[in-house]
Amino acid sequence: MSDDLLSIGELAERTGLSVKLIRHWSDIGVVPPAGRTRAGYRLYEPQAVARLELARTLRDLGLTMAAIREVVTRERGLPEVAAVHADALEAQIRMLRLRQAVLRSVSRQGSTPEELTVMTRLARLSAAERNTIVHDFVSDALGDLDASAYRDGLLAALPDPPRDPTAEQIEAWLELVALIRDPALRAAIRRTAEYAAEHAVREHSDEDLLEARRLTDLWVARVNAAIAEGTAADSPAAEPVVAEIVAAWLPAQARAGFRSDGGGDGGGGAAARRRLLEQLEVAADTRLERYWQLMCVINGSPVRPSMVAAGEWLVTALRANPEPGARAARISEMLGQDADVDAAYKLEGCARVLAEVEALVAAVPCGRLGDPTPCAGWDVRALLDHLVWENLLWTGLAEGEPRSDFAADHLGDDYVAAFRTAARATLAAFRRPGMLQRQYGPAPGWRLVEQVTIEMLVHGWDLATAIGGSTDLAPEVAEATMPVVQEIYGDLPRTPGGSFGPVRPVPDDATAADRLAAFLGRPIERPA
Repeated sequence: MSDDLLSIGELAERTGLSVKLIRHWSDIGVVPPAGRTRAGYRLYEPQAVARLELARTLRDLGLTMAAIREVVTRERGLPEVAAVHADALEAQIRMLRLRQAVLRSVSRQGSTPEELTVMTRLARLSAAERNTIVHDFVSDALGDLDASAYRDGLLAALPDPPRDPTAEQIEAWLELVALIRDPALRAAIRRTAEYAAEHAVREHSDEDLLEARRLTDLWVARVNAAIAEGTAADSPAAEPVVAEIVAAWLPAQARAGFRSDGGGDGGGGAAARRRLLEQLEVAADTRLERYWQLMCVINGSPVRPSMVAAGEWLVTALRANPEPGARAARISEMLGQDADVDAAYKLEGCARVLAEVEALVAAVPCGRLGDPTPCAGWDVRALLDHLVWENLLWTGLAEGEPRSDFAADHLGDDYVAAFRTAARATLAAFRRPGMLQRQYGPAPGWRLVEQVTIEMLVHGWDLATAIGGSTDLAPEVAEATMPVVQEIYGDLPRTPGGSFGPVRPVPDDATAADRLAAFLGRPIERPA
């Protein structure tokens, strides 16, 4: 017997494997002994070290011991075994990805055990079975409506994930199945189909679809720019945006047979705006948008970012500006009226409100800047920034130097000092000789004072509510301001894209500022 042979203990020492494991692998033929000692102990050739290391590597890769034995004994080539095992791993990964997607959906939705069973079955459906679900949904939603072009468009986009879908695509399919069970989505699709049938919408050519995408990109970009600039949808400043979008939209409508009302404004008058508003309101549904987003995810197509915010803004702008110059004319009429007012009293009231809001700002703890406020999407810091911005904005207008830095950070490191400085600059501008009677467009100067008072009362109320302070802000001023607010803002559309929500109810013990806030859409909640 050669002196080069190794004992099982020496083999264990060289490979780092246990004696027990080497003995087992030896028994199943992975590393057979080359001989035995007189006492019957196994001995192995030096090449056994390399064979064991290869076996350990293959085991770590997940190969079965039978496959490992075939490789190390050269019964089968390593490339062949590796290819077979890679295919097996691919199938396992696909199944694990499916299970992961199902479990994530269950976790997110809080599904019941019964729903888990259904979701698992849905995740395993074939392409034909998936298409049947969507076909049945479309047929049920549209019924016998004569809207073939719209129906064909829906059925042209069927769920067609790749052979090895990602976890995101599987989750999207599960979400889509849940979505198409929502009666509200069926109603949205039915509503759109009814509009298409009523207006005899024809089948769209590739050129039509490209034009529609170009127009969508244009109006979404234009509206998003207006939002970024701080342009309120229900203000006269939205008029140029509306006019530009209507002008870009009209040519395609003319080709579809729509005849605008002319009027020397390029056809973008009241009739055209009503038509665009009608189309937006028919199509504006978050569930319908989500349906198409999920279909894109499933099919591996680019997903267009949500247009909900832009759509809400444009709907509100069209409602507030139903014909060219309507909102501006209405405001000019109101602001230009010869009101019998005490302008000095209005300035005194503004100063009082600014002082009370300054006290609220000073009471804000640094640790609460991230707290939510009644203003959707704004935390306390964003609200403080807006309070400062409103002062800067109206001071600039009063001094004939309009500001345009809406998106800038107006607080810096000291929000109390920022507000105090801005508020004092506002009062200094308003106290300049002759300012209250000076004309700013159609409005006298005291109207600017009035606007700052309204902004500070309402957003001061927001701040007080956010930090748990008293909402009884300047009661006499708030009481006197209510009729003005009702006159200026009473006819504005109370839509999601507007400045104000629907009028809210108020409790019997509501303060004057509470009633003002409720009229402008703030919910009045009392601690339990």
